Amino acid sequence: MEKAWLKSYPPGVPEFIDIDEYRSVTDVFEQAIERFSDLPCFCNLGTTLTYRDMDRLTGRLASYLQQLPGMERGDRVAVMMPNTLQNPIAIFAILRAGYTVVNTNPLYTPRELEHQLKDAGAKAIIVMENFCHTLQEVIDNTLIEHVITTQLGDLLRFPKSLIVNLVVKHVKKMVPAFSLPGSVTFRQALDIGARQPHTPVDCGHDDLAFLQYTGGTTGVAKGAMLSHGNMVANMQQASAWIKNVVDDGTEVIITALPLYHIFSLTANCLTFMKVGGLNYLITNPRDMPGFVKELKGTRFTAITGVNTLFNGLMNTPGFEQIDFSNLKLSLGGGMAVQQPVAERWKKLTGCPLLEAYGLTETSPAVCINPLTLEAYNGSIGLPVSSTEVSIQDDQGTILPLGEAGELCVRGPQVMQGYWQRPEETAKVISGDGWLKTGDVAEIDDDGYVRIVDRLKDMILVSGFNVFPNEIETVIASLDGVLEVGVIGEPDEVAGEVVKAVIVRKDPNLSEDAITAHCRENLTAYKVPRIIEFRSELPKTNVGKILRRELR
Repeated sequence: MEKAWLKSYPPGVPEFIDIDEYRSVTDVFEQAIERFSDLPCFCNLGTTLTYRDMDRLTGRLASYLQQLPGMERGDRVAVMMPNTLQNPIAIFAILRAGYTVVNTNPLYTPRELEHQLKDAGAKAIIVMENFCHTLQEVIDNTLIEHVITTQLGDLLRFPKSLIVNLVVKHVKKMVPAFSLPGSVTFRQALDIGARQPHTPVDCGHDDLAFLQYTGGTTGVAKGAMLSHGNMVANMQQASAWIKNVVDDGTEVIITALPLYHIFSLTANCLTFMKVGGLNYLITNPRDMPGFVKELKGTRFTAITGVNTLFNGLMNTPGFEQIDFSNLKLSLGGGMAVQQPVAERWKKLTGCPLLEAYGLTETSPAVCINPLTLEAYNGSIGLPVSSTEVSIQDDQGTILPLGEAGELCVRGPQVMQGYWQRPEETAKVISGDGWLKTGDVAEIDDDGYVRIVDRLKDMILVSGFNVFPNEIETVIASLDGVLEVGVIGEPDEVAGEVVKAVIVRKDPNLSEDAITAHCRENLTAYKVPRIIEFRSELPKTNVGKILRRELR
């Protein structure tokens, strides 16, 4: 029987990548420093750091982290901040010190933050002051022993650094009061670390680099164990895909998705670091007028984002005045790229908006459309180098080309498993190495993969995974709620929004009360946008709510 995977690559893209070119993510970083020391590496809010600057600052912070009592090789250190210069410094310092990075969404509620810090067993955290009040609420319930705090403008040039910090704290009042006894500031940590060099740590492919939290295909957030080998492999896969259009030492990529998101971390930070590129960090991409203003002053060559980001930019006044003459790579992922958005992007910028597909569990890239593609084709592209994809049925049988089934992936970028969850790992990774994605797809005769539907009940809001179980648990904890079912509803802007269908125990329970309760316990994109009251919910004969009937 014809199997549903093909080895089909665009011209110039190798069938296999060399994962042994780099021993670790740290090796990638240090080789880039050696090759591109005086070139710009990261830029944010008007301040640029060279690769040499990154070497100095990450070395100092790594030294400080290694001096902390009770810290051992492999220990987990959380990073909780938006895209600022401190973010990549924290990430690479943690790795250079021999520890594991736990990327943490700064918008987490106390409940979400507590779960992640406890689950990861993190001993230290580097956190922006804006979010310290959240940490304060839960820190006593975690293993956190060391806290490093930073302000938004800490690494900007003087006097802008002082002005930004004063405005953020006292004018815009964006820093709620907090008390974290024993914490040190980012600047203090750098000063202490400067007194002695850090001790180099030799990490290999099997060592854990990142605990990247995701709901996976269902349930509570789990830590995907991404090793140095996983991350190096995916960086090499992405690099092989784009090598014919990028030039060493000249690229400028717009990094608007947060670095705590695996897409941005690998596709932007690591892949463009390898070629000596400049990551232009956007701290608040939701401020579309501000975003467009920054783009006007930047001769960028590449940009990544989710469909909603591209759509938002194009609907912002001034977008048409941006200079797109250097733009040669626009990559959409995290959620489906919509045809009208892709076609309009090509018309306005002259550069195709290519769709890619990946998962946190695959570091993340699985498929990318060829860079030679001139128009939207509705597919997620072809598998990257050293990667097999197959379409399987419920029994794990590989289906013929053209038939729809669950998309499965096998390759060096597939995670080691879920942190301390062997049973959950066994559910998604088969004995012969196939990772079940939870997405229904089909492969055509040319090897292009198309997503047909989602196998599970996951809701995709602007590229972020939202899991009904979590929201149902939160709503069900509210007095006055008898039963609740949560589903996704199509939305032109976000792709999907959360809808909650509720049976009231208290007839006076209002939509406003439910929304307020959710806002206290859930990140904004998880809060239901639609609330519907019903007299009963459809159920199976054992009482399980039927979400498909709700739809």
